[in-house]
Amino acid sequence: MNPFVFACITPHGGEIIPELQGANPERMAKTRENMVKLGEWMSSARPDSIIVLTPHGTRINGRFSIADSERMEGFLEENEESFSMEKKVDRELARMINEQAAADGVPASTINYGTSAGPISCLPLDWGAMVPLRFMPDVPVVVITPSREMSFEEHIDFGKSMQKAVTQSGKRVGLIASCDWAHAHDANGPYGFDPAARQFDEETVELIKANNLEKMAEFQEDYIEAAKPDGIWQTLILAGAIPFEERKVEFLSYEVPTYFGLICAAYHI
Repeated sequence: MNPFVFACITPHGGEIIPELQGANPERMAKTRENMVKLGEWMSSARPDSIIVLTPHGTRINGRFSIADSERMEGFLEENEESFSMEKKVDRELARMINEQAAADGVPASTINYGTSAGPISCLPLDWGAMVPLRFMPDVPVVVITPSREMSFEEHIDFGKSMQKAVTQSGKRVGLIASCDWAHAHDANGPYGFDPAARQFDEETVELIKANNLEKMAEFQEDYIEAAKPDGIWQTLILAGAIPFEERKVEFLSYEVPTYFGLICAAYHI
């Protein structure tokens, strides 16, 4: 039996946060509505802690980065509005994940800042974590950032190590793979336009619906570079943590309201 009580794939565009939606709330309305639903399902699962896999946290080249500070703080500004968040870190679980990865030969390290403990021990909470956590129950977190220098297989292996650690912890743990998808849908966007973006997102939607997450490891490097997603790595960790036969996917939505794709999907375990 899988130790995770609920898991989901979420986007992390800042405007999804209601406080940052600005004068055009309909722009990400579908995604925002489904994020509320995901948050309700996570709350119903009653997690003791939530693991967040984010591409935008503090990276360590060639290693998985696991936040092990006393707390984390974040601040976002968008549409002339601001939003802040503070979270307590489940340091026991963070260290157990790191120890299990080491035992399995998967490169990972815990990180901290300031002091070893106490209120000054605080790392930044990035938007990849803040956006989904805005909709989730207020419980301690473990924030993990993958490294793109590592192989896709190592991401799956890290997910397996994470599953072992969660099992050993005896805790009820939720899992969030925070992922935006192709970032090249709009010529006026920061990454320009590439036709690969639409094709990539269409293929990704079908893989998620078919519960075939592992197949994302077969995407070619030049195809990924053209489409510019940031979700493959976190999704493959989720695939390692929750094997195919234990995943019950419920695909909620896909939309491209700006230059990047947004997907909401739930995994009932």
